[in-house]
Amino acid sequence: MTADGLPGTAAPGVPAPPPGLVVLGRYDESPGYFVNRPQGPDSWLFTWTTGGSGHLRHGSAVARAGTGDLVALAPGSPHGYGVEPGAGHWRFWWVHCQARPTWLPWLRPYDRGDGLYVVTPTPTALHGRVEAAFHRMHDSPDDRIAVAHDTAARELALCALEEVVLLTATGARRRSPIPGLDPRIARVQELIAADPGAPHTVDSLAAHVSLSPSRLTHLFTRQVGRSPMRALREARLRHAARLLEVTDLSVERVALASGFASPFHFHRVFRERFGMPPGVYRSGGPMVGA
Repeated sequence: MTADGLPGTAAPGVPAPPPGLVVLGRYDESPGYFVNRPQGPDSWLFTWTTGGSGHLRHGSAVARAGTGDLVALAPGSPHGYGVEPGAGHWRFWWVHCQARPTWLPWLRPYDRGDGLYVVTPTPTALHGRVEAAFHRMHDSPDDRIAVAHDTAARELALCALEEVVLLTATGARRRSPIPGLDPRIARVQELIAADPGAPHTVDSLAAHVSLSPSRLTHLFTRQVGRSPMRALREARLRHAARLLEVTDLSVERVALASGFASPFHFHRVFRERFGMPPGVYRSGGPMVGA
């Protein structure tokens, strides 16, 4: 994907890209940078901050974007954005596109009003995966701006952006640590919540917090009330339920994306947890509680 003569998108005084394109870039702007679009764009704008701080206005809603924040601006409202006053710079990825309808339920819990969505906080453990998804979209290292020209390129870019939205929206929904909880146990909980589908084991989780597997299991069970693997299974089942609610992925793909290697095992434990098989849950099962 290359810009091929596209004007300086996301620069002051330049209109937003036309709808139907997937246009993206990465900027590191200095104080004074600000883009104002009083008519609003016809496409969505997503920003992911990697350094410094940005200030975004959409209709009457405003937000500050810091490192690890995903901000989405829906089309149709006047907006402006730039370096946060007092900040030294703002380094960020941006994407203009037509968002897939299935993304809105993921974004809705982070609605600040007037179509401004601020997904925060994204656990640090997820930042690398989010960055990798943006790099897959932007495969022109010498260009600040890239455009997905053909159907295949647009679909690939949208799939990568969908991964960003899903990772951040589900990862940010984590509970506050229990007061008095051992920081190492809180860290393990964060690792599980950040990516339930990862191939976690007691050994790998223990290694992250410099504990032996047996010591981690003992501390975790004593403080949380269940073993690390039981907590992981619950997180995977809740993640799978959310995917069934808001995506059209097949049940088999939901199982794999949630860390279940065996669809048969997934069907069995899902039914035990929610009282119905995954397909029935998707067609009319209740929403997962917070």
